[in-house]
Amino acid sequence: MNPAYLHLVLNHLPVLGTWFGLLLLSAGFIFKSNDLKKASLVVFVLCALVAIPVFLTGEPAEGKIEGLPGVSEGLIEAHEAAAKFALILVEILGTASLLCLVFLQRGIRAASLVLLGVWGLALLTGGLFVYTAKLGGQIRHTEVRDPGSSGGVAASSSALDSGEENRKKGEHDDD
Repeated sequence: MNPAYLHLVLNHLPVLGTWFGLLLLSAGFIFKSNDLKKASLVVFVLCALVAIPVFLTGEPAEGKIEGLPGVSEGLIEAHEAAAKFALILVEILGTASLLCLVFLQRGIRAASLVLLGVWGLALLTGGLFVYTAKLGGQIRHTEVRDPGSSGGVAASSSALDSGEENRKKGEHDDD
């Protein structure tokens, strides 16, 4: 399993996990359930941990696809910039969640206030993850690009044909 494949497999976990944790935390508030609140905090900590290898495998994934026909360097750079910010935000969310778990365990009154902050931070992080994922998807999935936008790629058929010819020529250079 190469890093690019690992990036594609793991990147869904923090995105979906953050929204799942947000639903758990919201349900914990609605039903006044400390168990649901604690479960959501654990989910946020796990999302923060998984986000690290997702981010670290992004650069090798870029190396695998840059230069391929239809791949936009501009989209890669936008995705990478959003991913850096998302990583920082999810690590703050994970740290705040871990702190809140300790507060809840020790019965510290500030836990309720920290929980509200975690809820807001999770909402912000989840939104940023969706945006980052959209940018990442646009790199290779033209169907999710904005209509009329080439994502910084000159996507004319001649440019794609030229890239295909160069790729095939490279295959024959080894003969």
